[in-house]
Amino acid sequence: MAHSWLANVRETKGVLEEFGLYTKHRLGQNFLVNDDVIGKILALAELGADDVVFEVGPGIGTLTVTMLGQAGAVCSVEADRTLEAVLPHTCARDSERFALVMGDALRVGEASLVEAVEALGIEGLDPRPTKLVSNLPYQVAATIILKTLMEMPTVRRCVVMVQAEVADRIAAVPGTRAFGAYTAKLALYGEVTGRFEVGPGNFMPPPHVDSAVVRIDRREMVDPETAEAVAPARLARAVEVIDAAFAQKRKTIRNSMGANGFDKAALDAAFEACGIAPTARAEALEVADFVRLTAALEGAGAFAGADGDGAGAGEAGE
Repeated sequence: MAHSWLANVRETKGVLEEFGLYTKHRLGQNFLVNDDVIGKILALAELGADDVVFEVGPGIGTLTVTMLGQAGAVCSVEADRTLEAVLPHTCARDSERFALVMGDALRVGEASLVEAVEALGIEGLDPRPTKLVSNLPYQVAATIILKTLMEMPTVRRCVVMVQAEVADRIAAVPGTRAFGAYTAKLALYGEVTGRFEVGPGNFMPPPHVDSAVVRIDRREMVDPETAEAVAPARLARAVEVIDAAFAQKRKTIRNSMGANGFDKAALDAAFEACGIAPTARAEALEVADFVRLTAALEGAGAFAGADGDGAGAGEAGE
C-alpha cells in the first residue's frame, strides 16, 4: 500500500521541475524517495483524528501529504521561501487541514502554531500541537527536539529523522561516550521508545551521512525521593545543573559546577545531602541523580529565587 505519492524519484523530480527548483534543490536538500520509510514513520507516530502535528522542514510535502490523511491537522514550519508555493500545491487535496508557517522553526513559538491551526476553523479540534513528526533539518535537529519538549507541554511524542550520530546521542546511557549534557537534559522530558535506521540510498540525492528515525515519548519526571512529579521550575533548574556539570567534562562535577556559577560550599552541602561523590564526573551520573542534586542545591540556597517560578528554559543544545 502506498503512503505518499511523492516518495519516489519520478514524482519528486516532477514537482521540483514544475516549480523550477530542480537545479537549485538537487544538491542543497536531500528528498526522501522511499515510501516504505514513510510507512515506518507513520507506524511509530500513531496519528489520530485528535492529533495536531507540528512538522519542521516539510520540503515539498513528502511526509506531510500522508500525515494529512491521518491527523486532525498538520502545521508545517518551512524556512525556504522558494517552497512557499509548492506546499499548497502538493497538499491541496487536504488543504482544509493544512497550515503553513513560513519562518525559522527555532524562532516560531507555540502561539504561532496555535494561531495557524485555529485559522483552519476545524470544529472540536484543540489547536495545540500534540506530536512533532518531521524529517528534521540536520543542523538544528537536536535543538528543535529539546526546545519542543521543553516549551510545548502538549507535545507528547516526537518521531523525527536525524543524523545517525545524533540518534546515538539521544539514546545514550550514562557512562558511555555519547552521553552528555544534551542526553541528560532530554531525559528530563522524554524517553526513547523506538528507532530504525535509514541509509543514504533512500534519498535523492543520497547524503554523505547515515540517518535514523527515533521516537521519543514524553514522560513525567518524578522525584526519586518522594515519587511525586517534578515541578516545571525544578526541571528548569535541573537543566542549569546539567549544563554546569558537563561544562568541563574532564573535571570533577564539583570543579566543573564551581567554575560555572555554583558556590562550592553550597555544592558540598548538596553533594553530602544526596550522597553524590564530589569527585564523580558528570557522565557517570543518572538523570535521577541530577534531579536529586537540584533539589539539594535548592535546599542549600544555590538558586536565586528558588521559591519562585524558577530559571528559564536555558539553551536547548549541548
